[in-house]
Amino acid sequence: MRFQLSLVLILLAAASAPAAPPKLRVSDNKRYLVTADGKPFFYLGDTAWELFHRLNREQAEEYLKDRAAKGFTVIQAVVLAELDGLHDPNPYGQTPLVNDDPTKPNEKYFEHVDWITDKANELGLTIGMLPTWGDKWNKKWGVGGEIFNPGNAAAYGEWLGKRYKDKGVIWILGGDRPVESDAHKEVIRAMAKGLRKGDGGAHLMTYHPMGGGSSAEYFHADDWLDFNMRQNGHQAEFTGRYDKTKADYDRSPAKPVLDGEPVYEAHPVSFKAKELGHSVAADVRRPLYWDLFTGACGHTYGHHSVWQMYDKSRKPINNPLNTWREAINDPGAAQMQHGRRLVESRPYLTRVPDDSVIAADEVATSVPGAGTRRFAATRDEAGTYAMVYAPVGRSFAVNMDKITGPKVKAWWFNPRDGKAAAIGEFPNTGTKRFTPPDPGELLDWVLVLDDAAKNYPPPGQTK
Repeated sequence: MRFQLSLVLILLAAASAPAAPPKLRVSDNKRYLVTADGKPFFYLGDTAWELFHRLNREQAEEYLKDRAAKGFTVIQAVVLAELDGLHDPNPYGQTPLVNDDPTKPNEKYFEHVDWITDKANELGLTIGMLPTWGDKWNKKWGVGGEIFNPGNAAAYGEWLGKRYKDKGVIWILGGDRPVESDAHKEVIRAMAKGLRKGDGGAHLMTYHPMGGGSSAEYFHADDWLDFNMRQNGHQAEFTGRYDKTKADYDRSPAKPVLDGEPVYEAHPVSFKAKELGHSVAADVRRPLYWDLFTGACGHTYGHHSVWQMYDKSRKPINNPLNTWREAINDPGAAQMQHGRRLVESRPYLTRVPDDSVIAADEVATSVPGAGTRRFAATRDEAGTYAMVYAPVGRSFAVNMDKITGPKVKAWWFNPRDGKAAAIGEFPNTGTKRFTPPDPGELLDWVLVLDDAAKNYPPPGQTK
């Protein structure tokens, strides 16, 4: 009886345990990330750059459980961290390298990296692991020293690749610094080659550029670059930043693209707090839908207090508004999962960007709009559904012929709470005008149009 009870408890524990993160690859159409068996994988990342460096194990577990519960799938963290990560020890008094030598990693430091990576994987989270922040190979700004050359970058990459070969990770090279010379390119390429040699090609690989930039500018044609990553950065306007996601989507050969660092919640907008103030949840929601609807395969959220894991005992970087423990409960983080659930509730791998769903207004700066008021649209390749992101409560018209079938079912989806409300069914002819539920207000909505015959579930419902 005791044996049977123990067996039941073990089985119950196994059934309730979070699934380990899946093995990942690029989809056959080169637009999305999928699991090894071809199921869609939504990259919903969080920028926890200082996670390995500043949090102890209890704190790290608290943070990771919160992010898993909020639907995140990837945690972006840096091994050789930006904020004096070479010399300022982790909570256990360890620094990552012996004498700043990348060929001499400190085992005790990496035991902590191991623990956090394993804990994240237990919770179903993949670690977007940056081997180093960029000031370790290009000291443009920040605290650190240039320690890499092609030889030791390859050796360090191979060591990391072997150590995390069987873990749930995505390699993210770079680290917010410009590639200014062939020498810089060779360091990155050598590290990529080392990682591939070490892990045998087990993990996807990308590159985190500096603000306003893209991995595609430097490495689009490189075989090691599995998908492009942009840093559209800490501006809140569509034009000049978030419109560049579509430009990367349109590159040849086709590669998936996502925004690895949009504007953070509670961050000085455009780094001009005195002029523009600090961002709020609405400022981080807009880039989520702008990026997704212009071709991104996923999205990354960030919070100004969380990336630096700020608490009152530390020197603040650029005026964070609260501690990391308080910041993880700010509303923008929880709202990211609504965008994920929305696109997961419709055919996933056939979704394409298409602003022609929107019927342009006579005054184009009204619709599709500009600045923070820019509308964006996406649809199914086969026309079984379309979605229009309306960042404000302004009336707009859609071209109904973008949807198949004689009748179109329309819904309003609320990006703030993830709830959907049916509008009705309409003949699939001509154009039709819709007015968001809060006309005249700075409140965003998504219009979802379905071929009524498909009987899709309410937007955002995946089960």
